[in-house]
Amino acid sequence: MTGSEHSHSAAAACCDDATADPAPAAPRLWTVDEHLADVLAAVAPLPAIELGLLDARGCRLDEDVLAGGDLPPFDNSSMDGYAVRTADTVRATAEYPSVLAVVGDIAAGAGELPRVGPGQAARIMTGAPVPPGAEAVAPVEWTDGGTGTGEAADAMTAAVEDEEVRVLRPVAEGAHIRRRGSDVAAGSRVLEAGTRLGPTQLGLLAAIGRATVKVRPRPRVVVLSTGSELVQPGEPIGPGQISDSNSFTLTAAAQDAGAIAYRVGGVPDDAARLRAVLEDQLGRADLIVTSGGVSVGAYDVVKEVFESYGGVDFRRLRMQPGKPQGFGRIGGSEGGAGVPLLALPGNPVSAYISFELFVRPVIRTMLGAPDVHRPVVRALCPAALRSPAGRRQFLRGRYAPDGTVEPVGGAESHLVGALARANCLITVPEDVTELPAGSAVDVVLLDS
Repeated sequence: MTGSEHSHSAAAACCDDATADPAPAAPRLWTVDEHLADVLAAVAPLPAIELGLLDARGCRLDEDVLAGGDLPPFDNSSMDGYAVRTADTVRATAEYPSVLAVVGDIAAGAGELPRVGPGQAARIMTGAPVPPGAEAVAPVEWTDGGTGTGEAADAMTAAVEDEEVRVLRPVAEGAHIRRRGSDVAAGSRVLEAGTRLGPTQLGLLAAIGRATVKVRPRPRVVVLSTGSELVQPGEPIGPGQISDSNSFTLTAAAQDAGAIAYRVGGVPDDAARLRAVLEDQLGRADLIVTSGGVSVGAYDVVKEVFESYGGVDFRRLRMQPGKPQGFGRIGGSEGGAGVPLLALPGNPVSAYISFELFVRPVIRTMLGAPDVHRPVVRALCPAALRSPAGRRQFLRGRYAPDGTVEPVGGAESHLVGALARANCLITVPEDVTELPAGSAVDVVLLDS
């Protein structure tokens, strides 16, 4: 029977008893997959912008990057030594070296270059352009370094004037020369759209002369914790108070996901104060993440404030931990959609698991990343597992390279010590209440 059919039958039954009041409909219980799909359908990659190279670190390209020129842009030496003609060294030995006249000294960045003719050589430094006429570079170790001693040198110390150099072995054509375009050819695609820009990619962009690049920016995520019981770490803890750990956990998790994260200190259970903080943060947020105040407590003012904006839905999910969740947008002006907001439970484990399941995919989507979700693998669990009926349970675990996984701590949502030792989440489906020892389970990897 569908939901609409069930409602119709219930209404007909009520008509038989005019004195009976219709029973209120039970709140909907969302599945994890339904909630996640609803959340992801409401977000998209952020619009692309042009950024300077260092500002683009961690972002993903929104364009293919083509090389405007060759890299290297000219033939250059890969060694300190002497630019020579190969014919002049073909019979060189230590006993009978080739004696060549040095016609110039070429440093990196040199503009005017001497021509190397028959019987000549030019002293050259690593990275310096190869002069016309030269066909190879003899490393200084293959010469006497201009000392006239006939012994191989390991440093270039001789004066250039009236210098001769003795080459002690043959030098093959092209030896120790980095050819123009041998790394990157002009017009070639060096980076594809979607590439994440790390140190080596930024170095390549700089090497081909790009000062800016078009990217999907990193989303700006504002993280705040709510609750009058919260004090900042390092401050004295009074009766009934606890240190605010959630804002640190979630801010670090947002950074790990690729966002620019701003941590806001704990906000007390005061509607006016919470609204003021939100209004202050809206201008710099692409996403707001809160923890606490989404259950049915008498002093949970988060719902009151968020619902006053409109467009925020508070839900109960078929999961443990993390049953209460909030999602929507706030701060939208006329014609604007507002800033996406995810309101997470206040218990530390619930908050972190909710982040991994729902917030991290939102951040990755905003980044335009292809890997939105954490990888999931199958593993054998030596321990027997139990789970409440109708709930998808996420147990903390340690995944081993041999393909086994062990639960860490219990199922309670306050065990931060166990959470810190976990490197994965063990998933028990909604329709499973018991798994015998040695069962295969789905494992969400957190350290990948």
